[in-house]
Amino acid sequence: MTNRVYIFDTTLRDGEQSPGCSMTVMEKLRMARKLAELGVDVMEAGFPIASEGDFEAVDSISREFPWVHVAALARACTLDVERAAESLRHAKRPRIHTFIATSDIHLKHKLKKSRQQVLDEAAAAVELARRHVDDVEFSAEDGSRTDPDYLEQVSRAVVAAGARTVNIPDTVGFSVPQEYGALIGRMVQALGDCAVVSVHCHDDMGLAVANSIAAIEAGARQIECTINGIGERAGNTSLEEVVMVLKTRADYYPFHTGIQTEHLFSASEMLSSIITFGPQPNKAIVGRNAFAHEAGIHQDGYLKEKSTYEIIDPRSVGVPEGKLVLGKHSGRHALLARCQDLGFELTRAELDTLYHRFVAMADHRKKGLMDEEIVGLIREGREQAQEAVAG
Repeated sequence: MTNRVYIFDTTLRDGEQSPGCSMTVMEKLRMARKLAELGVDVMEAGFPIASEGDFEAVDSISREFPWVHVAALARACTLDVERAAESLRHAKRPRIHTFIATSDIHLKHKLKKSRQQVLDEAAAAVELARRHVDDVEFSAEDGSRTDPDYLEQVSRAVVAAGARTVNIPDTVGFSVPQEYGALIGRMVQALGDCAVVSVHCHDDMGLAVANSIAAIEAGARQIECTINGIGERAGNTSLEEVVMVLKTRADYYPFHTGIQTEHLFSASEMLSSIITFGPQPNKAIVGRNAFAHEAGIHQDGYLKEKSTYEIIDPRSVGVPEGKLVLGKHSGRHALLARCQDLGFELTRAELDTLYHRFVAMADHRKKGLMDEEIVGLIREGREQAQEAVAG
């Protein structure tokens, strides 16, 4: 089994479906250009049956980026599959991604269909999609809550119908790593070399990345994810997180992707500029504080050797460098380093005086001090010292 993990980006489809993340066709094209630069393997550009805008986005992205695998989503029904196929008619590397729910919860309450009906519709949709494109993916919606025996039956049926990729989503973020890994391992064993097993995890309990990593260990070779982890409810597996786990801990996870990681931060920034919000400040990899240090002990270690508190080189994800945030928790070492960066050489006495004034000011603030405020304290201290000598 190859150790290459394929990255299926659904920022423009699942990500865009979440509140505050809707994008125009032009915005999708702009984001798609960055995703292509990033090196995603498959770009899910939209759900063509949903709107004219989604149809146009899939068509436009297919024309603009002929070297990229472009996917269009379709429910397991004739109308959806035909619409997806039409939107991909200009694509050089098209993929139709068709899906239907398979858990008894969804069959009973949403679809009101029997297991046999769903199995037949899944296989029929894949067969129809294969008449239009060679690359077909099938997703068993709510796969993690589906009876494993039935899930295996459906998976075998869609592969026999022509699916090259079988996706087992944790649609509502219900699963936990050991359980999910076992389920994926069973599907990998059942399908063998006949299809790639894919996973699409949601973050309702904060386990999307952990579940995706467990799935890779179990044999999944495609991860469906989004920039900044955007998506329905609590979001999807974060592309930047899962990719950097594999890169940073290659000693433990012997897998690799084709992602050009130095573009991760700029991709995050671009998405934030298009939708209505950015990642939380303490978001791993791309958050504003991901490479920021305020605690004095941390700053002291960082200044002596960056690897003491930075396990990832910021430049490897496109962040110019780590930064020291000077606040009430900062120590003398960090304050002295910042003063030197600002062009000031301080005596020990000057540093002691500055440090006490700095802490007193920072202690009454919720945020750190700006560089100009530190410069002001230095100059004020020196003026007072000169007045004391003159007096």
